[in-house]
Amino acid sequence: MTATSVLIEDAEQQQLPRPAAHIIKSDAEAIEVAHWVAAAIAKEAATRDAERRLPAPELDLFSQSGLWGITVPREYGGAFVSNATLAEVIAIIAEADPSIGQIPQNHLYMVEGIRLDGTEFQKKFFFDLVLKGVRFGNAFSEIGTKSVNDVQTRITPTEGGYLLSGKKFYSSGALLADWVPVVAKNEADDTIVAFVKKGTPGLTIIDDWSSFGQRTTASGTTILENIFIPSEYVLPHHLAFDRPTSMGPVAQIIQAAVDTGIARAALRDTIHFVRNHTRPWIDSNLEHGYEDPLSIKDIGDLQIRVHATDALLHRSGEFLDIAQRDPNEDTVAAASIAVAEAKVLSTETALLAGSKLFELAGTRSTLGQFNLDRHWRNARTHTLHDPVRWKYYAVGNYVLNNVKPPRHPWI
Repeated sequence: MTATSVLIEDAEQQQLPRPAAHIIKSDAEAIEVAHWVAAAIAKEAATRDAERRLPAPELDLFSQSGLWGITVPREYGGAFVSNATLAEVIAIIAEADPSIGQIPQNHLYMVEGIRLDGTEFQKKFFFDLVLKGVRFGNAFSEIGTKSVNDVQTRITPTEGGYLLSGKKFYSSGALLADWVPVVAKNEADDTIVAFVKKGTPGLTIIDDWSSFGQRTTASGTTILENIFIPSEYVLPHHLAFDRPTSMGPVAQIIQAAVDTGIARAALRDTIHFVRNHTRPWIDSNLEHGYEDPLSIKDIGDLQIRVHATDALLHRSGEFLDIAQRDPNEDTVAAASIAVAEAKVLSTETALLAGSKLFELAGTRSTLGQFNLDRHWRNARTHTLHDPVRWKYYAVGNYVLNNVKPPRHPWI
């Protein structure tokens, strides 16, 4: 029996604590299922945030709905939906609960990484698991290093594979994942991703995420202590950036979609509160708060910005589809810039909508019973992932000087 067949048999014997996932077949079905899942997880979103309650049953519903497998290529049994559909699915889920909307970001990122640079074994093996509902978490980023791409975690050769050691933070989704992909550097200082099964000796995930926003992303610290990794579980991730690929903009469009969902939710709750609770200002001489012309004007401005964000998000998905079909320096750069534009507007709209909510709804809206501050807290926390000030620069340099943006996961 070969080493590969042993790994396959080992994975098949690994029983999931939940039924196999539904397999989505089309873009239209993905959108339909996303709306159904969103309606279910929205019911206790505010309570989960207030209590910092990890969304275990909600995440099971989400992953087993088939939505975590919609980017698996068709030749491996997936729907390989358009990137506009992918972004809309995430925005729909994030409007219901942005913590849950963020959790599959790195899972979907790794599906793309496997599509681009996985061996045939890795594609068959991991895509099959994904379609069954297996969830990838992440152990990518580290804390206290010089920069986000300064990776201290190391993987060193040993008989039959590698040994992996390091410490990670911001491990979104890892606490509730089945596998934890880990970014590390190999002996040549190239960036690789090692796939670690939950329960592997030496893997410890600590529930210590204490941010004021995105409180229930199942994140925290990941400790990796001399973990044995079969060579078949190691992906040469640096290849995705050594050449022009869709890897970076795929990562970014999902981030923009989360912020778009937060903006939609903040505007939705603003309208509901103003319609049902807000009093008119005394100088308006009006009966209802929703008749206030200045409030009406600001609501109109927010709606326009949300619709513009939706449009840029959809447009960026179209550019990304082109880059996936025909990856080259020009198409990938155009996709990165289009996604950067969507990320800028989604960031600014989410922050504005989260803040304007209180200005338009009034003091009562700040009461803890409503927990409406979660929208701004979530927006402020999530949008720190990639500073949009650098996206303004990338867009400006591209259109003014024809300078293509750098290739990495943050553009």
